[in-house]
Amino acid sequence: MKILFLGDAVGIPGRSIILRNLLSEIQNKKIDFVVINGENAADSGLGLTEEICKDFFNCGVDVITTGNHVWDQKETMSHIEKENRLLRPKNLFEPSPGSGFGVFIAKNNMKVGVLNLMGNVFMKKSEDAFEVAEKFMQKYKLKDDYDFLIVDFHCETTSEKNAMGHFFDGKATLVVGTHTHIPTNDARVLKNGTAYQTDAGMCGDYDSVIGMNKNNSISKFLKRKSLKHFPTTGEASLSGVIVDCDIETGLAKKIESFTYGGELKNSH
Repeated sequence: MKILFLGDAVGIPGRSIILRNLLSEIQNKKIDFVVINGENAADSGLGLTEEICKDFFNCGVDVITTGNHVWDQKETMSHIEKENRLLRPKNLFEPSPGSGFGVFIAKNNMKVGVLNLMGNVFMKKSEDAFEVAEKFMQKYKLKDDYDFLIVDFHCETTSEKNAMGHFFDGKATLVVGTHTHIPTNDARVLKNGTAYQTDAGMCGDYDSVIGMNKNNSISKFLKRKSLKHFPTTGEASLSGVIVDCDIETGLAKKIESFTYGGELKNSH
């Protein structure tokens, strides 16, 4: 069983490389299940639309996760109510449209749970991520309620992500961070069998500031006249992780960073 998790898709470059290359990569690497964080996939780099969701599903994505930009496109609030493959952070204050967790069927007919959480440090206010995670683990169990569990922790700080990885160790197949758009060099299987990487990176143009126009971003940091953030338009990379899973235990046998194309092609 192989799972591919792709980091945040950013703007038109991120969408384009996914639509052009994902199906062939799924076939080449014999991937059984694909999750992508899509909260920056709109043209503006903020939110996503119903059409984008359909495009992602048509090119091989099984589940789309999100984060603090989930409602930036107003149509998402209604679309998420009818599309269970689109998740929002489970610890958003209730009542919120949609769901933060679902169980889905992989290509090999095994059940994959996907849990979407959002961090509390330097992020929009939401329920305590660790308290929500603890209640979740009390209710759901690996190999009872699903064969595998993927946790997308959309979070700003490395320490909070790291702690969540250890919190789920032995209870999830994969815990992976999103939101900061920079792939970290710490992919590993934790002591009790959970695959972990602090951040999956992004599917976007790395000749940028986390997918946004670099010159405009620098002007903002210099407090000079600048425009509202907007995505860059160069060549994009795919970035994420591939997890080889143990069918018997639901835990990870191996995790490796995954990159394809663009600025990252010469980094490995």
